[in-house]
Amino acid sequence: MNTAVSVLFYIKRSKVNNDGICPIYVRGTVQSKRFEFSSNKFVNPEKWSNEGSKVKGTNEETRSINSHLEYLKSKILEAEKKLYKKDIIITSENLKNEIFDLHDSKRMLIPIFKDHNNKIKELVGKEYAPGTLERYTTSLKHTLEFLKWKYNISDIEITKIDHAFITDYEFYLRSERKCANNTAVKYIKNFHKIINQWMANGWLNKDPFSNYKAKVKEVVREFLSESEIEQMINKEFVSERLELVRDIFVFSYFTGLAYIDVKQLTLDNIALGIDGNKWIFKNRQKTDTASKIPLLPMAQEIIDKYAEHPVCKNENRLLPILTNQKMNAYLKEIADVCEIKKELTFHIARHTFATTVTLSNSVPLETISKMLGHTSLKTTQHYAKVLDKKVGEDMKILRDKFSTIAAKKEQKKI
Repeated sequence: MNTAVSVLFYIKRSKVNNDGICPIYVRGTVQSKRFEFSSNKFVNPEKWSNEGSKVKGTNEETRSINSHLEYLKSKILEAEKKLYKKDIIITSENLKNEIFDLHDSKRMLIPIFKDHNNKIKELVGKEYAPGTLERYTTSLKHTLEFLKWKYNISDIEITKIDHAFITDYEFYLRSERKCANNTAVKYIKNFHKIINQWMANGWLNKDPFSNYKAKVKEVVREFLSESEIEQMINKEFVSERLELVRDIFVFSYFTGLAYIDVKQLTLDNIALGIDGNKWIFKNRQKTDTASKIPLLPMAQEIIDKYAEHPVCKNENRLLPILTNQKMNAYLKEIADVCEIKKELTFHIARHTFATTVTLSNSVPLETISKMLGHTSLKTTQHYAKVLDKKVGEDMKILRDKFSTIAAKKEQKKI
């Protein structure tokens, strides 16, 4: 029989303890698919041979560890032979089940959910934003509380999760947790992603979400009008603190950048664009998608204004932005001073850029979407709203066009 399985022993340096000792892990690979587990043995990294995949030396402890590793290797290869004899396809999943005798074990919801979250945690900053981990952590917390509330249990077998479970979970989120419609739908969608993994792994025969439908309700997004923008820009502030917050807010609604992206800006993010003018090049923190934004004059003026600010010089920042909490608190003061009757938050600047600054000035939605760093036009449509003024201007162009056609027809008659 040709061996389809390869076995490797390695030390996991990321789990080194206070004594400098690392655990030895076992990795099995079947057709490029891996599974791994701890050997429950530990070693000083200096005594480990990467080439030999074993502990160096000849003392009794070394021989004992290496003997245990050989036993584990033989156990894996024996499990492979058993699968072959049973005419079972040799996969990493089947092999792992054979090694640990998991054929009859029940797959439980919570350990799988936790494993999912742990994998996201390991990839935060690489493939996922911190907010994604926070969202799934909260989803797990709600799931645990729902199990206690509905069934008085701490876990459940995944095959028992059906349509009734999903609808009861949604009811719990709306009634007990007091979640608004979109929040409840968001948590259910997070749970659905976990279910989708089970389906992909072949752990469920039927999708419990197959007949479930939940609709996100459209949320009215606030944005500033042209007059409100002018009001804020032209306002003379006695307080330097309010002037700073106003300036950075203005910078945001002339660039469309979210708070965290403004905070992360450095001079390295400014470069010449395809048109020969200065652009901002920035990967969004939230989605890691690229934003490429031509610098409008007002945004450039604000950058120049704070170029010599101590925070910018000492911390390599483009702007001396305060914490998001302080920015939002001071924006409420600014709204009062400028007599703006809206609940100002920093994120309103991003919606204002999408609506008043760009879309209302005939910038195409596709261009706005690219500058905002969105991956779909549908997301951009939540940000950019077509104003009545824009509708009137566009229809005037159409009306004038029809009037010109009618006038030409009349001239021909004459």
